[in-house]
Amino acid sequence: MKALFKTNNQMATVVLRFVLAGVMFPHGAQKVLGWFGGYGLSGTMNFFTQTMHIPAPFAVLAIVAEFLGPIALVFGLLSRVAAFGIGTTITVAALTVGLPNGFFMNWFGNQKGEGIEYNILMAGIALAVVIQGGGKWAIDSLIYRKLAGKNSVQETVSTQAALASR
Repeated sequence: MKALFKTNNQMATVVLRFVLAGVMFPHGAQKVLGWFGGYGLSGTMNFFTQTMHIPAPFAVLAIVAEFLGPIALVFGLLSRVAAFGIGTTITVAALTVGLPNGFFMNWFGNQKGEGIEYNILMAGIALAVVIQGGGKWAIDSLIYRKLAGKNSVQETVSTQAALASR
């Protein structure tokens, strides 16, 4: 359980966490709230289950990953789980929707849809967060310290220095 919350004290990981959250949140807001031209929750569920024939439990997991995952990432709470959910969702989207359209994004509107280059970048960022954890300012680090029984400032500094040296 401790390994789930273990993280480093690096700013680079925070940047990756915030970028992943910032880019994915609008997609989740489309699906749940109907913002940014989205269908909202019921419309998205209908589209996923009726049009795309995605089983309802997987549709719910995808929606949760895209909406709650970015919120969790902003706070650094369950960062690895949130990034894994986003990475899995974006990989499935790449394979099922993007791959038939090739590699490149549809910058000039001359192909049928978007390629997979965006998906590769998002999956790569998600993988980095899964590997590194939430980084500096993550709630995960507080939970890790509690689970490890390290309450003193000196022990916290020693743990962060050890993690940073890896």
